[in-house]
Amino acid sequence: MSTESATFCPRCGDPTTEAETGATRRERALCNDCYFEDFDLVDVPDTIEVRVCARCGAVHRGNRWVDVGAQDYTDIAIEETTEALGVHVGASEFDWQVRPEQVDATTIRMHCRFSGIVRGEPMTEEVMVPVRISKETCLRCGRIAGDYYASVVQVRAVGDRTPTTEETERATEIANEIVADMEATGDRNAFVTEISEKPEGLDMRLSTTKIGKKVSRKLVEEFGGSFSDSETLVTEDEDGNEVYRVTFAVRLPEFVAGDVIDIEDDDGGPVLVRSVRGNLKGVRVTTGEPYEAGYEVGDAPDARKLGTTDDAVETTVVTVEDENSVQLLDPETYESKTVARPDYMDESSDTVPVLRSREGIHVLPDA
Repeated sequence: MSTESATFCPRCGDPTTEAETGATRRERALCNDCYFEDFDLVDVPDTIEVRVCARCGAVHRGNRWVDVGAQDYTDIAIEETTEALGVHVGASEFDWQVRPEQVDATTIRMHCRFSGIVRGEPMTEEVMVPVRISKETCLRCGRIAGDYYASVVQVRAVGDRTPTTEETERATEIANEIVADMEATGDRNAFVTEISEKPEGLDMRLSTTKIGKKVSRKLVEEFGGSFSDSETLVTEDEDGNEVYRVTFAVRLPEFVAGDVIDIEDDDGGPVLVRSVRGNLKGVRVTTGEPYEAGYEVGDAPDARKLGTTDDAVETTVVTVEDENSVQLLDPETYESKTVARPDYMDESSDTVPVLRSREGIHVLPDA
């Protein structure tokens, strides 16, 4: 003789089946009718409050501001409603649709329709959730508006020269590129406060010391030179901690590509500078042989500047005397003069660019 066990709903006493499943032991014991009496497919708050930065559109979540990339407040309302939804654990094949209704500039009614399968039964539920937008100013935008900065990068050059337009424009590009890269990784503290040109160079005010150091390192990497930093106490925060501002002094090399220099204690002849990254490299304008400064000299050999390739003028080749000399017309006196012939000079040329300086006349490479 066999017996069959049966289960009964603890609320109404009707028998239940194995198919009637729920989230908790008590729910599993209820029959479908009793289970659905108290069932909510979704749990949503009566009202959703959203703090939005009126300047950049960031949304305050938890204890921080988050860039959500929303195009307007309706997008933000949909995202925040999605975050606030709580779907019943017993629902499967859940789906929802929303119809936003803009009530005014700061209120959006979200008409939501939810559907899902619970205990094998299709369920639908419709609710209206008001989303209220509170416009504020996030910490980042507040700092930008207040011209906040934590570091200064001063771009200068060694000696009497000032940074070139190429160097200052590239410094500005580097600062903006570094900030953009940091923003892309979610760093909301990264921004350029101000960039100003000075008679002696460029000053960049930046939001963090990390940016200042990155910009300084990148400038030295590209243009040579060196940088140093110094701290200045500016205030104390609300907890009494000292707050410092860091100044990074970037010193670009005295010479740049295109300069023609005469190196002290060197009888190899003037050098046309090709690069100052790491150490100074160039070519002898008397022979065409390569020149590279030693490690101990780096990008700052003791030398005087004779001119630049921009100072060069075209002059007529009278005759090529031999592999080491050429006769040219002096571009000022128009007299024939014999000068050194570097190996980069094409012997078939009718004219060549020359630099005239206190050291004489020197043939430069074609641009």
